[in-house]
Amino acid sequence: MSSDQSTDQTAAGHRLVVAVDGPSSSGKSTVGAEVARRLGYRFCDTGLLYRAVAWLAVERGIAPDQTSALVPLAGEVQLVVDKRGRLRHVEAAGRDVTVEVRGPAVDRAVSDYSKVPELRAALVPRQRALAADGGIIMAGRDIGTVILPNADVKIYLHASPEERARRRAAQRKLAADGAAASGILEDMRRRDTIDSERETAPLRSAEDAIVVKTDGNTFKQTVAAVIRTIREAEAAGGGNRGR
Repeated sequence: MSSDQSTDQTAAGHRLVVAVDGPSSSGKSTVGAEVARRLGYRFCDTGLLYRAVAWLAVERGIAPDQTSALVPLAGEVQLVVDKRGRLRHVEAAGRDVTVEVRGPAVDRAVSDYSKVPELRAALVPRQRALAADGGIIMAGRDIGTVILPNADVKIYLHASPEERARRRAAQRKLAADGAAASGILEDMRRRDTIDSERETAPLRSAEDAIVVKTDGNTFKQTVAAVIRTIREAEAAGGGNRGR
């Protein structure tokens, strides 16, 4: 039996709800997905919902301040479960746009759309419904503070803008010292400002979250730190829900 198989069987009986928050490119999605795979949990990247709405709005020429036209788009996007139980694929208006929503155009636009209170309110019930049965790691920017305030485990992944921009540039195979990489850093800082200063559900660490600083960490080190935190909560018999 492999170590992964052993881990999955050990964790199979636990049904904790885990909130993983952090800024753009802090590793929420990749780390969360790997941790979920290792522990036998489902995984949900909630940012895909906002990215899908932003992509659809841009495609249709709907501006962030056109609320009456923007909010109904929430009903046209959905997350699709893959064979591992991960909600990492997204459809918009019946089309698979998983690749498109991760493009630079959406990077620049998504914060302006996701700060719209009415849109966030429309997506909250859908996110909570996904976590209702437990056994899930849900990643986003306001999971532990707004979406799932009673999550059993709350983790905040922290990384500097410079580190996050470097990762994004490497992901897109761009030279670290090139103009494109500089543009990514500028966009990153702009998004941080918008996300942290918006009136509705600003980006911040929940008071009871465990902060994992990832600057200088390898991917495996960050995954190990998150797994350790969840296992400790499992061993303690659960977390916040029902308190």
